[in-house]
Amino acid sequence: MASFSTVFERVLTAFVIFLLASLAVLILVGVALRKLEIPFVWYDEGASIMLAWLTYYGAALAALKRAHIGFPGLVNAMPPVWRVPAVLFAEVCVIGFFALLTWFGVQVLIILQGDTMVSLTWVPTRFTQSVIPIGGALFIVAQLISLPEVLRQARGAGIVDHEQKPVQEALQ
Repeated sequence: MASFSTVFERVLTAFVIFLLASLAVLILVGVALRKLEIPFVWYDEGASIMLAWLTYYGAALAALKRAHIGFPGLVNAMPPVWRVPAVLFAEVCVIGFFALLTWFGVQVLIILQGDTMVSLTWVPTRFTQSVIPIGGALFIVAQLISLPEVLRQARGAGIVDHEQKPVQEALQ
C-alpha cells in the first residue's frame, strides 16, 4: 500500500505542477498577445477550464496530505475514546459528499454528450467537465490512502494540525 500511495502522490503532484505551469504560460502568452492586439480567441475559456482542473486535482493532492480544511483541534480536544468515532464520522461525511459529486459528475457528462467548447469547437465539453467525476474519485482515493495514518494519530497523541505545524516550526 505504501508504494501505491507514493506513486499516487508523485503522479498527482506532477500533474498539478504541469497544470500550474501550463496555466501560467497560457496566461502570460494570452496577456502578451492581447497587448499586441492578436489575442487567442480561446484564451479566456481555456484558462478558466485549466483553473477548474487545477482546483480539483490540487484538492485531491491536499486531501492526500491532509492539508485541506479540517478541524483537528476539535478532534484533539475530545476525550481519546471519542476521537476515532469522530474521525470515522467525518470520513463518512467527506467520502459520501465526494461519492455524490462523482456520481452526479458522471450524470453531467452524459447530459453534455455532443456539446463542444464555444471557442474551440473541436474540444468536447465532456472532456473539459470530466474533471468533476475524476476529481471526486481522486479525492476519495486520497482520503482512503491517508485514513490509516489519521486513525493512528487519533488513537495516539492527536491529529497533526497542518495549519499549526508551520507556525510551530517558525517559532522554534
